[in-house]
Amino acid sequence: MASKEAPPGLWLIGIGPGDLGHMTERAKSIAKGCSKRYLEGYTAVLPKDQEDLLEVEVGAWERLMRPSVEDPENLLEEAREKSVALLVVGDPMQATTHIDLEARCMEGDVSFEVVPGMSATSLAVSLSGLQSYKFGRQVTLPYPYGEYLATSPLEMIGTNRKNGLHTLVLLDLDPTGMGFDLPTPMNPQQAVSILERMSERVREDESEGGVAPDVREWDGILLSDVGTSRQRVSSGTLGEISVSEGGYVHTLIIPSNMSDNEKDAFRRRKEP
Repeated sequence: MASKEAPPGLWLIGIGPGDLGHMTERAKSIAKGCSKRYLEGYTAVLPKDQEDLLEVEVGAWERLMRPSVEDPENLLEEAREKSVALLVVGDPMQATTHIDLEARCMEGDVSFEVVPGMSATSLAVSLSGLQSYKFGRQVTLPYPYGEYLATSPLEMIGTNRKNGLHTLVLLDLDPTGMGFDLPTPMNPQQAVSILERMSERVREDESEGGVAPDVREWDGILLSDVGTSRQRVSSGTLGEISVSEGGYVHTLIIPSNMSDNEKDAFRRRKEP
């Protein structure tokens, strides 16, 4: 698709997960045609080699972190006068921050258009070998903040398990919760440790009436660096996959009530 100058406005462009080979030709063409390009740098991570390639593919870009996206006055002011691309790893409308941008553009009479991209979540489900229609509500597993440790992610996983539904668990990227710095993705060992601490908190809090499960014995699927040449998928108990080494960005799937076909797929993904 030949590139042409994009009209003024904010273009929210999905670049796919991990590898720019997943970026559509339409996305590349529009990004090339924009007067200014920003890479949103806190809701997802693009590997360093792909960051270098991004300039080759679409032109010069600058990184934009959380404060400039959640308080977007400068971004919207630019977009009133010229075409501005906000490049987002994965699909751009997976994050509530980006949905809010649409509302802010409408309020400010700024043209807004979304160019969808392949999401890491859909790719993770596909790679897991599990049936997509059997997934329940997905959760994000956050880093603890000081002494505060929410148990709601574990409770949602428990609800899904009780209903025979699999859970996609997105691991936090920012231990500060502020979005100022480059991401520090949570690793599998940290993730399972946090789930264990949540389980202990449920055990301590009689008012919640919760059951404290031994989460290390739960089945799990670890998906590392999906969408890249380093992609890896492995299954086992959470205790087993927590000691997996390597990888940078990880996602967990906690299955429930697997069919015979799903059990076979799960076994095939076990590392020797």
